[in-house]
Amino acid sequence: MKIVKIIAWIALIALVAIQFFPVDYNQSETIPQTDFMLVNNVPVTVEKSLQVSCYDCHSNNTQYPWYNKVQPVAWFLEGHIKKGKEELNFSEWDSYSSRRKNSKLRSIISQIEDDKMPLKSYTFIHSNAVFTNTKKQEIIKYFNQLKDSLN
Repeated sequence: MKIVKIIAWIALIALVAIQFFPVDYNQSETIPQTDFMLVNNVPVTVEKSLQVSCYDCHSNNTQYPWYNKVQPVAWFLEGHIKKGKEELNFSEWDSYSSRRKNSKLRSIISQIEDDKMPLKSYTFIHSNAVFTNTKKQEIIKYFNQLKDSLN
């Protein structure tokens, strides 16, 4: 029983200690001129869906939940955000070449159709980020039109 107490105390001390190692927050006060919403004629309903379901991980401005102040949760979220931005960053959309935009649009459409995006781990906590079938079809239709306009 004494060993369990020692392990519990060590775990508690470690949990407290890691709170002093912050992460770099993905927040910006400005919207860059290269932002997807600024350079494309995005319907309001699609814009709102993308803001709620995509922009936290795929832009330069994440709306952090309260639990992001607790380690190791903040590290976990920051890893997802960095990976998401490496794959696609809506804030830098207009800096992409036409070929890259086309590739990203095909990938976005495919991942939405296959229910790979938004991630289940994200929608588990952010239920408002789930795409209904109607929203899904509307977004896919918009991205297809945008892709066709690039060709």
